[in-house]
Amino acid sequence: FRWLRDDSSLTERLLEACAGQFQVRLLHQGWGVPLASERRLLGMGRTRYGMLREVELRCDGQPWVFARTVIPARSLRGAAGRLAHLGERPLGAVLFADPGTRRGRVEFARLAPRQPLYEAAVRHLDTRPAALWGRRTLFYYAGKPLLVNEIFLPGVPDA
Repeated sequence: FRWLRDDSSLTERLLEACAGQFQVRLLHQGWGVPLASERRLLGMGRTRYGMLREVELRCDGQPWVFARTVIPARSLRGAAGRLAHLGERPLGAVLFADPGTRRGRVEFARLAPRQPLYEAAVRHLDTRPAALWGRRTLFYYAGKPLLVNEIFLPGVPDA
């Protein structure tokens, strides 16, 4: 599955693959407690809150990718504060436009029913697949950490 290992901007790759209208659909954004594994990767304390942003990346109305971004409150200070106001603009366009953005650790996972990220990713789908593949990447924007989970949905072409 080539999408998993591609280290360029996923947004740009999806734009290239989408012959129709590409859209970022904002599903949720607000303060919340990240998953334990997300907090661990970000070096957050046990009860620390973060900005949680969930979107679908869509082509012609078809969801291709579910993305969940976790930004610790401390990361929203200074220049990185603009990340809290993206709305339906793609995060990847902001991250990859800044030459100072660094990519850190990348993890890959096969997600199954009853796992929190699987359940979040399929919440708006008509049918639930047996499993989904995803990756999460630790980025540093303006020197501050944020975590991006990208879950590839059944509609994404195997480019």
